[in-house]
Amino acid sequence: MLPASVTVDPAFVVGPVRRRTFGSFVEHLGRCVYSGIHDPEHPSADADGFRGDVIELTRELGVSTVRYPGGNFVSGYRWEDAIGPVEQRPSRLDLAWHSTEPNLVGVDEFMRWAAKAGVEPMMAVNLGTRGVAEALDLLEYCNVPGGTEWSDRRRANGAAEPYRVKMWCLGNEMDGPWQIGHKTAEEYGRLAAETARAMRMIDPNLELVVCGSSSSAMPTFGDWERVVLAETYEHVDHISAHAYYWEQDGDLASFLASAVDMDHFIESVAATADAVRAAGKHDKRIHISFDEWNVWYQQRAESKPPSGDDWPVAPVLLEDRYDVADAVVVGNLLISLLRHTDRVHAASLAQLVNVIAPIMTEPGGRIWKQTIFHPFALTSKHAQGEVLRLAVDSPLVDTVRFGAVPALDAVATHDAETGDVVILATNRSVTDDVALDVDLRGFPGLQLVEALTLSNPDLRWSATADDDSSVAPRANTTAKVADDRAHAELPPVSWSILRLGRA
Repeated sequence: MLPASVTVDPAFVVGPVRRRTFGSFVEHLGRCVYSGIHDPEHPSADADGFRGDVIELTRELGVSTVRYPGGNFVSGYRWEDAIGPVEQRPSRLDLAWHSTEPNLVGVDEFMRWAAKAGVEPMMAVNLGTRGVAEALDLLEYCNVPGGTEWSDRRRANGAAEPYRVKMWCLGNEMDGPWQIGHKTAEEYGRLAAETARAMRMIDPNLELVVCGSSSSAMPTFGDWERVVLAETYEHVDHISAHAYYWEQDGDLASFLASAVDMDHFIESVAATADAVRAAGKHDKRIHISFDEWNVWYQQRAESKPPSGDDWPVAPVLLEDRYDVADAVVVGNLLISLLRHTDRVHAASLAQLVNVIAPIMTEPGGRIWKQTIFHPFALTSKHAQGEVLRLAVDSPLVDTVRFGAVPALDAVATHDAETGDVVILATNRSVTDDVALDVDLRGFPGLQLVEALTLSNPDLRWSATADDDSSVAPRANTTAKVADDRAHAELPPVSWSILRLGRA
């Protein structure tokens, strides 16, 4: 058993737990929208065709924001196609995913779904095939009370009150050659700056997200952020980061250490943003919207779009079935996001339903939770107050991609109102238990409220519609608190949450 120690102290505050860290993502991709959130023939569907069971699990997942409508999809999207009478809406080719978009769900439907699910909408505008004028039209449609062409059309379509969308993404992954309307950093930075400036003429209080790199492995990573922010710094609030992780070549040890790459990504983007701030003599600080992140097996057959003359509606795409190891990595990535709460002000797990998602559905049928559902839901529910930086002393484990990394990765939160402390911990060792010792002298008198661990000897276990609970997090009976110290044994390849409070 590997010994590891953690010291928790109320003075080591990183920043507040931000509810927007627990965002998600709905894109018109595969079955995320059609037979995902929208399935009029389902027994639980409401008058708008939205599945009630999906809304229920979205609430249980603890989702705060939902980014919409893409993703790669947005760079070819004509949002006007999906407003007004449904029977009059045109179908369009979706070039991003070689599919047909029927436009049965659009801005108004999504806003109604968001209200029912209790989430904040986060809209993206098309800066691939469109530009400033179309972004302004969409903003007018969403946020202006009335008296103009687009606001009055919204009112005529049944929404008398404006949606007042606060957060807007200025395009999507414009650094990627796969993106429709891909641009150089200079081209995109100029367009984003002009779009942001114009949007603020309508509403100066918007929060705007400019596109950062779609991966830290991009050849333009770092320089892209520098050039784009040099153009847009005074006009935007956040820069995006996107990252997906998967087990490459069966290298489980490196996969379990994926948060090392996320840490590097966040810290590199923050450093670049601060360098632009210094060079431009700006007062404000740019923060990060990590608005696409997850485990995604991009080389599997289910991630290959249709081709040729096959342009189906809502094909089965990107429907990864997640196992125990995937859930442990997702839990660890949440630890990384929280650890950087001083710079990461928003994040979106991509995506919500069916497409690389924590929630799976059968068309017209059953629904179930994937393994990755659990660490996200528990972290969103119990991480409250302030994030604390921990002093961690852990033995190292060797990885091919990242070298030697700590076997234990952890973060803590402290709710000053209740006094509760939550410790989130991942054992990244493939073979050894970790004997965790936590110094709680900074919080005298705490007692153990609950300790849960997600692990299983069968790391390849995946949930199905028949069984999504037999490998859910279980009580960790080794966890104890005495004399202002907590102890727990963490099995290999595991994610745990320890909740501490006062009697």
